[in-house]
Amino acid sequence: MDWSRIKKIYLIGIKGVGMTMLAQYFSALGIEIMGSDTADKFMTDQVLKKAGIKVIERFDRSNIPTEVDLIIYSTAYNNETNIEVKAALAGKVKVMTYAQALAEVFNQKFGIAVVGSHGKTTTTAWLGYVMKLSGLEPNVMVGAMVPQFDGSALISRSDYLLIEADEYQNKLQYFQPKVVLLNNIDYDHPDFFPTEEDYKNVFIELIKKIPVKGWLIANYDDPIIRKVAAVNCHGKVISYAIKDTADFVAYDIKASNGLQYFKVKMSLDESDNNEEDFKFTDTDLGQFSIQLAGEHNISNALAVIAASVELGIELFKIRKYLTDFIGTARRMQVLGEFRGATVIDDYAHHPTEIKATLAAIRQKYCQRKLIVVFHPHTFSRTKALLDDFASSFDLADELIVLDIYGSAREQQGGVHSQDLVEKIRQQALRQSSGQAADGRQQKIRYIPTLAECEKYLRENIERDDLIVLMGAGDVFRIGENLVKM
Repeated sequence: MDWSRIKKIYLIGIKGVGMTMLAQYFSALGIEIMGSDTADKFMTDQVLKKAGIKVIERFDRSNIPTEVDLIIYSTAYNNETNIEVKAALAGKVKVMTYAQALAEVFNQKFGIAVVGSHGKTTTTAWLGYVMKLSGLEPNVMVGAMVPQFDGSALISRSDYLLIEADEYQNKLQYFQPKVVLLNNIDYDHPDFFPTEEDYKNVFIELIKKIPVKGWLIANYDDPIIRKVAAVNCHGKVISYAIKDTADFVAYDIKASNGLQYFKVKMSLDESDNNEEDFKFTDTDLGQFSIQLAGEHNISNALAVIAASVELGIELFKIRKYLTDFIGTARRMQVLGEFRGATVIDDYAHHPTEIKATLAAIRQKYCQRKLIVVFHPHTFSRTKALLDDFASSFDLADELIVLDIYGSAREQQGGVHSQDLVEKIRQQALRQSSGQAADGRQQKIRYIPTLAECEKYLRENIERDDLIVLMGAGDVFRIGENLVKM
């Protein structure tokens, strides 16, 4: 597609994180952008408003402009569930799904795709920040608000395009990457992928498309990736790890004064490099520091370091900009305080993410009373991973579980939040009569709605409590209302 000939684009479901990312990118190119979605408020509303993008908060076929060059729709909707999608597909204007449109842009550039089950948003934004400050002028699209980007996208003159690429509904099938950063493979989206093998194969098929002169940045702490990376990638494989051998290994990890410190050893394969290609004379790259808490962010930082080295960025720049990065919205984001209690919002919605986030919060905030409000996301995920969810909240002093957020794709389905609460209570009884993993007495309660939960918190929060609002839905609204007070 010749994007220079596209003057106006209409996006159906524009508030989705990926759609917002794409909307901001096109808007920055000078294309007129408008779109529609529900009246529900999401974190993306702020990004769209700041970018000056018009959003109609209802779906109606009359919303679609008569003069428009392209219509893009979120696959959260289809011609059976959305009147605008139905009208668009029946019309004469070119129509594309979100993934198809993103791939059309990506495949025309030096495409760098950050993929995996967890950590995509942070890793994409972090690498984009280091590349930007190092003078590489990347184009970047991230599925969240990045404060240091003043939005979720960066536009520049270079051929680099770095994106957060989502595996759901096999969107990866459309992409032809030059470089892939593969963080992890951890079964998710059971509503689309019937088995773990189906899920794994989506990533394998992507890395098979990396060209001979391309490269794969692979997390070798992940046993699946360690097994499938080299045998499926035609390009160069650059590995990183904390707990195992790899090309880039973090060690001597410490936390102090709000920062994490670690050292990195780099092993170069002399069969693939001649002496003039060496970026460093010593395989020990020295110490790095980051503001983001948790071991998972050490891993994300290693991916950024490995990619930055391969991109030829000087070591002193990598070290400085890695430290300067402050993170993205909805990833352990401090919203503010309510009566002396700290309110944190986090996007974690998978058992692995929950465990990693709560461990990071415990690392950073130590022994403060931790109240977690969990908003389960989708019935299919909750049902398929119920046992894993039940063992994810051991570090919380108090856990509140809200009704399941079904999303636009599913409104009900074979499981209830009370099933999760009962599973957690049963497990707590097995762990020393309801005590948390470290011996604290854990309270577990079911509160159906956001409004009821907010009322409960207002009546029970004490000074120095730590409130963590967790989930991929709109649980952050509770925090926004609390900190307004």
